[in-house]
Amino acid sequence: MTKTRSTDQGLGRARQAAGNGSGGVRRPWPLVLLSALLVALAVPAALLVAPGFLGPEPPAPAPPAPAWQQVPTALSTVPGLAPPDGSAPVPLPSAVSAQLEPLLTADGGGTFTAVVQDALTGQVLFDRGGSEGRVPASNMKLLAAVAALRVLGPEHTFATRVVAGPAPGQVVLVGGGDVLLGPGGSKKDQVMGHAGLATLAAQAVEALQTGGATGEIKVLVDDSLFSGPALNPAWEPGDVAAGEVAPVYSMALNSARYDPAVTTGPRPQDAAMTAAEEFAAGLRSAGAAAGLTVAAAVERLPQPAAGTTAPARPEGEGTSQPVVLGEVQSATVAEQVNLMLQDSDNYLAEALGRLTALADGLPGSYDGATAAVGAQLAAAGLAAEGMKLVDVCGLAMGNQVPARQFSEVVRAITSGTDTRLRSALDGFPVAGLSGTLDTRYGDAATARGAGLVRAKTGTLNTVLALSGYVVDADGRLLAFSFIGNGLTPGAAGNKEALDRAATALAGCGCR
Repeated sequence: MTKTRSTDQGLGRARQAAGNGSGGVRRPWPLVLLSALLVALAVPAALLVAPGFLGPEPPAPAPPAPAWQQVPTALSTVPGLAPPDGSAPVPLPSAVSAQLEPLLTADGGGTFTAVVQDALTGQVLFDRGGSEGRVPASNMKLLAAVAALRVLGPEHTFATRVVAGPAPGQVVLVGGGDVLLGPGGSKKDQVMGHAGLATLAAQAVEALQTGGATGEIKVLVDDSLFSGPALNPAWEPGDVAAGEVAPVYSMALNSARYDPAVTTGPRPQDAAMTAAEEFAAGLRSAGAAAGLTVAAAVERLPQPAAGTTAPARPEGEGTSQPVVLGEVQSATVAEQVNLMLQDSDNYLAEALGRLTALADGLPGSYDGATAAVGAQLAAAGLAAEGMKLVDVCGLAMGNQVPARQFSEVVRAITSGTDTRLRSALDGFPVAGLSGTLDTRYGDAATARGAGLVRAKTGTLNTVLALSGYVVDADGRLLAFSFIGNGLTPGAAGNKEALDRAATALAGCGCR
């Protein structure tokens, strides 16, 4: 470099002057040695001072982050998240225990149970009470996800239809299980609002025009797909009042929210009727140019009493089915499962549970949903002894599921053995980046886990849970579940304990 070359030249001239016996001034040896010493000291000084004038050296480019640390788009297709191949070394259980035991300490009361497994072999690397039944909070949604994907399939969608009513001048909005309806046009690139009521209304108006409809149109709503009570009696009234959940119906706008961007506070208490009223408004707007008017009142379609037949409806082309005037399809089950896990959406979880029950030949009720989830876990070899399910969203305190069951479910999702389950990978929140983990893993103790830890959260008043997976420092895929019960409400150290433990796994060579 230039600065080094000029220094070398200066040293050469000093030596030449010191050793030149002719044509120059002869200097005493002490002075010569002093000059050489000063020049020698000037070399490192120049190297230190020069950057101030020349600017700092450009930093070396950072090595590319491993695939599992990239900002997620579709995690199930990221090469680093291919099914584990076993080439990386497995951590030593004793080393994992040494890392986690000091971290999983409850702040102010309560206890943590935990399980860490090698995702490929199932070898248990850490087990603290992993077989004990625990209230898992929203980790329950992992079980609901597995059941829905197994029974319904990742690509299945739900139709919301408008059909001709039982009398002339009537149309019936039929709920088919889509609780993510949007009020406007269908948005095919989104999950929430994938099916839009304005699109459905426009279809219905076109069909009515084609059929020569005139006069006033009355809107009826058929939300009979689900059965049983709309509210689970196991839920605390305070949680319902706070908007953690709402009465569950077979169709809803924005997962039973007035505004999809406002995820706290009051919810519609009759989501089906709210959706029907929005549809009627869309029908009124779309029908104005066609000369159609729409009655202000929306009513439920009368349902037959038990043991009687349904009321007669107009027949279609040689069939006994009602004439379909319009239809919109929901986002896929895989997309809805991922939204449910990312946002920890209680309402969506309960709707998917009931839809799973119906597809499994069970009633579309709370009891049907819990029975269907339990049956599917058993069929997949994932059911734990003594498991008790009271709901499928995890809001109820009566649920009892051990940490070992969640780590096994995570293994099943990540393994790739059942490709239906692997589609849930995109739904795991990513530490510091997405979903319910987007604001966590930002302090010095947990920042190393940001982008690496992928886990479903769970939070109730005295309950915290975190179940997911991480690729450790050696490239080994680990599944884990941490569950705290009896915790002191509001104690910040408890959430930190979970995040620090997961961060320790991310940085663990542990051999």
